[in-house]
Amino acid sequence: MAHVKKNDTVVVLAGSNIKERDPSGRIVLKRARVLEVKPREGKVLVEGIRIVKRHVRPNPRRGIAGGIVEREAYIDISNVMVVCPACNRPTRIRREVGADGRKTRICKRCGGVIDR
Repeated sequence: MAHVKKNDTVVVLAGSNIKERDPSGRIVLKRARVLEVKPREGKVLVEGIRIVKRHVRPNPRRGIAGGIVEREAYIDISNVMVVCPACNRPTRIRREVGADGRKTRICKRCGGVIDR
C-alpha cells in the first residue's frame, strides 16, 4: 500500500526541477498536489513536476491538433514526502487501525490525522 494518495500535498525530494528560491534567497523544495498514483509500479504523477515534451500526431476524430505537448511524467513514489495538513511540514506516515477496522494515516511529527 502506498503512503501517498491522490490529491495529497507532497514535497518532492528528488527528480527534475524540484528546487525553488523563496524571497530571502534560500533554496526550498517544491510542494505540489498528487494527480495520480500507481502503487504497483511505485510511481506517482505530481502537478507541475517533471514536465516532458511529447510529439503528438494530429487526430481529427478526437479533436487533437497535434504538435509538441508538454505534460507531467511519473516519478518514483520514494521521491515524495507527504505534507501534514495539521502542522504543514513534510512527515513520515504512521498507520493505525481503528476499532471498526479502518486504517487511518497519521503524522509521525504531530500525531495529526492526514486522511480527511
